Parts: sequence; structure tokens; C-alpha cells
Amino acid sequence: MKPSRLLLIWLAILLAIGIVLGTLQALDVEVPSSLLSINWGLLLALFALSLLDALRLKRLPSPRVRRQMPGSLALGRWSEIRLEVEHDFDQLLVIQIFDHVPDGLSFENLPLDTELQPGQRSLIGYRLRPLKRGHFTFDVCELNLPSPLGLWSGKRLINITDHTRVYPDFARLYGGQLLAVDNWLSQLGVRQRQRLGQGMEFHQLREYREGDSLRQIDWKATARHRTPIAREYEDERDQQIVFMLDCGRQMRSQDGELSHFDHALNACLLLSYVALRQGDAVGLFTFASDQPRYVAPVKGAGQLKVLLNGAYDLDSTRHSADYSAAVNQLLARQKRRALVVLVTNVRDKDDEELLKAVRQLSQKHRVLVASLREFTLEDVRHSQVQTIEQALEYCATVDYLNVRSTLHEKLNAQGVQVIDVPPSELSTDVISRYLSWKKSGALC
Repeated sequence: MKPSRLLLIWLAILLAIGIVLGTLQALDVEVPSSLLSINWGLLLALFALSLLDALRLKRLPSPRVRRQMPGSLALGRWSEIRLEVEHDFDQLLVIQIFDHVPDGLSFENLPLDTELQPGQRSLIGYRLRPLKRGHFTFDVCELNLPSPLGLWSGKRLINITDHTRVYPDFARLYGGQLLAVDNWLSQLGVRQRQRLGQGMEFHQLREYREGDSLRQIDWKATARHRTPIAREYEDERDQQIVFMLDCGRQMRSQDGELSHFDHALNACLLLSYVALRQGDAVGLFTFASDQPRYVAPVKGAGQLKVLLNGAYDLDSTRHSADYSAAVNQLLARQKRRALVVLVTNVRDKDDEELLKAVRQLSQKHRVLVASLREFTLEDVRHSQVQTIEQALEYCATVDYLNVRSTLHEKLNAQGVQVIDVPPSELSTDVISRYLSWKKSGALC
């Protein structure tokens, strides 16, 4: 409980009058004794009224608050949270409400001032924007009630427990269902290349057409029907894709509001959506995390929800990436040949360890290494050099990029495809590469 502005103003006025009267008496100025008596009487009356008002405030029942919020939120997107307030007051009351928002969530329009009408419910709202993924618990809502005479303000803490999960920006994924897949991907900047060959999965037999390859002719069927019969193939659909996601300290770099890890996770989920629509099975394996996770590759639209629930609370750690140990764990779990997309941030110190691990992994699986490159490196490389410090920074950056390029060339020499892009371009490049392999029948 704290005094209101009204109480402080009255107290200041009466104290100021008392000081003036006392000063005049000290200067031997004649002051009517009735003024002093009136001033002291007003002070005592104010004290009595404030005490009575405080007691009445203590007896006021607390309003009942119910929080209306979604069970899941999207990272970086604004959402509306509503508070429904019920009360038993028989007169108009203006209260202030402040919802205690957990760390990691930003908010607007708090605290809220609202009028409580007698016999009516009040519905108010504020905006919430998640800054990180994970599970969040709302425990307390704070109310500031004015006393009946307005001399005090009392704080009430209402325990209202609600839970919500913050997922990656899955709204973009589900929004794609409203459009054809091709149109949706083209809006994201993904362009499908022309099919270079034919798929390897048999579809049906049909009559031979002009332009068909002789290799398509089914000679047994041709002999039975006494007319040329050709085999028709379609793109392979029964493939498996496993994302090997680095959760180590190399993924903690920040470009804009999202970290490299958030960009990588969004890209994995986006490609998962596309691959599942193409009929492939998708799985996830994390390493360099506090609790490594493995989601087995499964086909079907429901797998996207499994991936979201299995990865929504993942975050980067301060651990170093142990590629060899991660590859051994994945090989022990993933027996069938698959496309393994290793998402990491390749550094110069990872040279030998990464090469050895990828060489071992590529013996059984097809490997795509997606390496994230910091925006700051590009800024430094294209900036003008005018001082010695800038020259040293430029040379160090170029040397670092040259070492990365050399490592990528070594991976390419082993038959491993490498994507080296800034985080914002990762989704487009990975999906384009996947679709290119899918169309050519060379996915795995």
C-alpha cells in the first residue's frame, strides 16, 4: 500500500501552512491562535481519514482475473493477450493492471488502466512478442486498487498460472498450405531447375511415344501386346532426409534479431515441410547440445508437428562441436541410406576433424554441408580501408575466408556438396539444392 498523489498533495499543503505559521511566530509576527488550531485540526482529520480509508482498502475484495492466451506463439511475431476482469464493486473503479511477463518475451501497452463498471466484466489486452523459443510460465498478475476516498493505492498480486510454448516461425510454414507448393516456394525465392534426367521409381506401362528413349521400352510387354510398350518413371519419393543440427557455440553468432542457430532451425523446418509434401521421410539429430535429440525419419504431414515439438525449445550452448562423436552416434541410429544435411558454421580450426567425420559419414549417406557465414565478414571485405586498424582487420578477414574456402574445396574434392551462405539465404539455397537433386533422381 502506498499513498496516492491526492494524499501527498493535501499533506504537503497542510505542512506548508504549518511551516509558514511557525516561521511567522519565530519572527515575532502576531498570528491568530485559531489558525494554528485549524491547521492542526486539519492534519488530525487528514490522518484519521487516511487511516479509515486504508482500512476500507484492506477490506476490498480482489477482482478476479483470467488470462486468455494461445497455447503456442511464433518466434518474433506479435500476438494479442487478453485479460478478463470480474469484480463485486457497486461503484465505478479505475484500476491499473500489470501482467508479469517472463523474461524472453517483449510486450507493449503495459501497465493498463481500465474502468470497472458495476456488474460488468472488463476485457483488456496487450501485445506480446517472443524473443526466444522455449516453454514459458505466467504466474502473477499485479493489480493496483485505489481506496474508496482515493487517498491510497493498494497492490494485489493475483496468482494466475498459464503456460505457453514459443515455436520457430511456423506460421510461415502453415501459411504455405493455402497455396500450391510451387507458387509458395517461388514467393520465397526458390526456383526449380529443369529436370535433367528421369526418375528412378517405376510408375506405369504405356504405349511407346515419339521421343521416348529406347531404354524405356519393356520388351516383354511389347512382345505380349505386339506393339511398342514403354515404362514410365516418376521422381523418387521414398527417400529419407536427416538434419544434423549443430547446437554448439559456433552457432551463437547474432545477425539481426535472430541467431545463426534460429536461422538454421527455421531452414530445417522449412525444408522439412517441402520434403514431407514431396513424399520423403524427415528426421532430426542434434549434437553439441546439453541433451542431444534424435527424431527418426518418418513420412506424412504429422511429422512436421513431431519435429516442431521436438525442437521448439532447443538452443545453442557453449559446447564445442565434436563432429566425430556426432557422426558415430548418427551412424549407430540411422541404418538406411539418407541425405544428411549437416548445418553448422565451419571454422578454420575444424579442418581435419570435420573432414574426417564427413568422409566417414559419406561412406554410407549422401552429405550436404550447409555452412553459415557471418554478415560482418562481408561488410569488412567490401569496406574501404583507410587506417592501419582497418587494414589489419581486412587482412585477417580475408585470410579467414580463404581458409574457409580451402576447407570447402577439400570437402568438394571428397564428393561432398557445400553451401556457404549468410543465414538469411540458407532456407532458399538448401531448398533449391534439394529440389534440384529430387528432380534429377540423384537425391541419395
